[in-house]
Amino acid sequence: MLELDGFEAGRRLAGVVFAMAVLLSPVSAQVPAPDTGPGADTPLPAPRPAPEQPAAVNGLAQLAISAQFANDRKPIRSGLAWRILTESADGSAPRIVARSNDPEPSFSLPSGNYVVHAAYGFASGTKRVSLGPQGLRDQVAISAGALSLAGSIGDAPIPAGQLSFSVFVPLQGNSEGRLVTSGAKAGEVIRLPEGTYHVVSTYGDSNAIQRADVKVETGKVTDATLHHRAAKVTLKLVAATGGEAFAGTAFSVLTPGGDVIREAIGAFPQVILAEGDYVLIARQEGQIYSRDFKVESGSDRDIEVLAK
Repeated sequence: MLELDGFEAGRRLAGVVFAMAVLLSPVSAQVPAPDTGPGADTPLPAPRPAPEQPAAVNGLAQLAISAQFANDRKPIRSGLAWRILTESADGSAPRIVARSNDPEPSFSLPSGNYVVHAAYGFASGTKRVSLGPQGLRDQVAISAGALSLAGSIGDAPIPAGQLSFSVFVPLQGNSEGRLVTSGAKAGEVIRLPEGTYHVVSTYGDSNAIQRADVKVETGKVTDATLHHRAAKVTLKLVAATGGEAFAGTAFSVLTPGGDVIREAIGAFPQVILAEGDYVLIARQEGQIYSRDFKVESGSDRDIEVLAK
């Protein structure tokens, strides 16, 4: 065997290392030749953006929700109260984990199964959803409409402050089977599930009452005016017709049969009464005075009792 001197051995070893480096280099093996053909300078088309999804925040998925009317799919843009509840696998009671009064809220929640509840006044809608890491956008349908109430005497509207309304759901022939709300004011928007309701309108605080059945349709506001037959009377105890009223007089308004309709104390209290016949009793310093009187719808007037 021919023995190489140190210089020749070093030179050959360096050549082998250089050749291996060239062969094994990924850059030299994969770089393509430049394209100099026609259209080489034309840019590639931009990639189409993916559909917008609720973005994840801090590892939590985004649940974006909105509500719509069930019949025409129109969006509900106000009056909503949202609650998000967990749906457990062991059958335990759901637990509220998020709330919002926004029309289209977005919640950051861990992935999992939830119950979405949307309240729209006295109506509501519920939906079960499965929230994954990619997020979810969903809608809840609600079968609901609204009711706006007013009252009148003939063609004259009754001031809102003198009216109150109660709304009932009829049950098995009973028009006032279940109370939905009481003390509602004129012009107030009452949001209700679709259906037929019994409305009771009270003018003043005695017996001027009217009733009507009203239908509420999904996605619509039903305006209903109840027409009263009543009047406002001012009670007075006087020494002579048109005279000054006695202060501190106790008044009782009765039906002809003796049922007490209203009691009041003062020099000239005002009472709103339904159309009809009445008996007025006035008590002053141990003395009792009375008279019969009649109320005609829309005819506000003084009712004087003579102290003699």
